[in-house]
Amino acid sequence: MAEKNNHISFFSSVGLGKESGDFVESLSMLLSSGMDILSSIEAINQETKNSRMKKVITFLESEISSGSHLWRALEKAGIFPERIISLVRIGEESGRLVENLETISLQQEKEYVFRSRVRSAMLYPIFVFSFVVIIGVVNAWFVLPRLSLVFSSMDVDLPFLTRMVIAVGNFLGKYGYYVVPAFFILIGALIYFFFSFPRTKYIGQILLWGFPGIKKLIQQVELSRMGYILGTLLNAGVPLTSCIHSMYDATTYHNYQRFYLYLEKSIKEGNSFQKSFKAYPGINNLIPIPVQQMIFASEKSGSLSKTLINLGSKYETKTETFAKDLSSIIEPVLLVILGITVAIIALSVIMPIYSLVGSFNQ
Repeated sequence: MAEKNNHISFFSSVGLGKESGDFVESLSMLLSSGMDILSSIEAINQETKNSRMKKVITFLESEISSGSHLWRALEKAGIFPERIISLVRIGEESGRLVENLETISLQQEKEYVFRSRVRSAMLYPIFVFSFVVIIGVVNAWFVLPRLSLVFSSMDVDLPFLTRMVIAVGNFLGKYGYYVVPAFFILIGALIYFFFSFPRTKYIGQILLWGFPGIKKLIQQVELSRMGYILGTLLNAGVPLTSCIHSMYDATTYHNYQRFYLYLEKSIKEGNSFQKSFKAYPGINNLIPIPVQQMIFASEKSGSLSKTLINLGSKYETKTETFAKDLSSIIEPVLLVILGITVAIIALSVIMPIYSLVGSFNQ
């Protein structure tokens, strides 16, 4: 039976982020209206249209009707991370299940907002860069071969840049049907290797970290996520080390994942935030000094969870503003790339024309 549950968990958890968030929100509302857990889940199951989510909810129904706690059933289902399971467990044990489910629902909404802002901020530069690449490939494949025929017929010494353009044009004219598809396949493979493949995507994150504006956006998103998730988990009574480990699960950035693993280990050894932060190389690149000072002060005063929640709210607002302005920061870089590309093609066309005019004058 255990193998069957794990099998269900693995396949049902893929691609159900939105559905799992809707499940928590609906469960919170039904429980707050006075319904019991089993009746609430049965009602949600009747309204669920997604077949995979329906399979998960049916599994939860079966577990709870057999006497299992909600948090245990959710853990077996495998559709939620550890931090959410902890909140549900603490909510059941303390009688604050509805409140904790509302917190989970808000957390998931915040997480969706954080990721959406990064995607939205990246959409414009990706679109412009893709447009430049496509225009460049079309010109190189269809225009340059024709230009090369014109330039080759000229009885003049061609500049080096023009000879390079002719060589590229001739090559693409002969092998374009193989080279161009291979080029796009290579670009897709590189994107997957640098940004999606689990073992190597940290390389792409390092590249993004050095791109104008992107580092600041990533840092603001991570600080808003850290403040809100860590603060709400602490406020709900989750142990500090479990909260920090939940941050490791929540983030997708390698630099922060490595930091959270270190921080969890350091706190387990009895060190304070201040001592742990001071001993970590490059901490100022991840967490600004003013934020560190706020965390140190609140740790000593016993108001850490409140400070972190306020911090999350503050950086959420900053992220929203900065994400809107990011396109104007990246745009000059893209314009420079576009300008260099246009200049190379223009010079390669204009320079031999000047040479030809000069030969006529002589």
